[in-house]
Amino acid sequence: MPVMIKEFEQNQRKTTLPELRSGYTVRVHQKIHEGDKERIQAFEGTLIKISSGSGVGKTITVRKVVDGVGVEKIYPIHSPNIARIEVTKKSRVRRAKLYYLRDKLGKKFKLYEEKEHEAPKETSVAKEAKK
Repeated sequence: MPVMIKEFEQNQRKTTLPELRSGYTVRVHQKIHEGDKERIQAFEGTLIKISSGSGVGKTITVRKVVDGVGVEKIYPIHSPNIARIEVTKKSRVRRAKLYYLRDKLGKKFKLYEEKEHEAPKETSVAKEAKK
């Protein structure tokens, strides 16, 4: 690849991205230009696909259901129009591409939240053994 293209890609690449995995519920804040004004619009949904690209062209597909109609948006991760990406909920899934969620509605669409591992609590027997 020519040197100029590599330099351009390095300038476009974002450094502060959260860990993204399929099944996570994310909120994408996108810059919208209306005339001479600029505002930020948030879109929250389930991450159903992360493209396999490794450069600036890497994209994510976010899906949510609004009034019974599925809405999917594809966002380039390193786009300057993306203000930030927040992970609001982490769900554990066993697939990389969650296309099967397109056929699910209502409670069938629900993904189970990933549990945070906590340190085991000390029992009274362990406390007495330390004394």
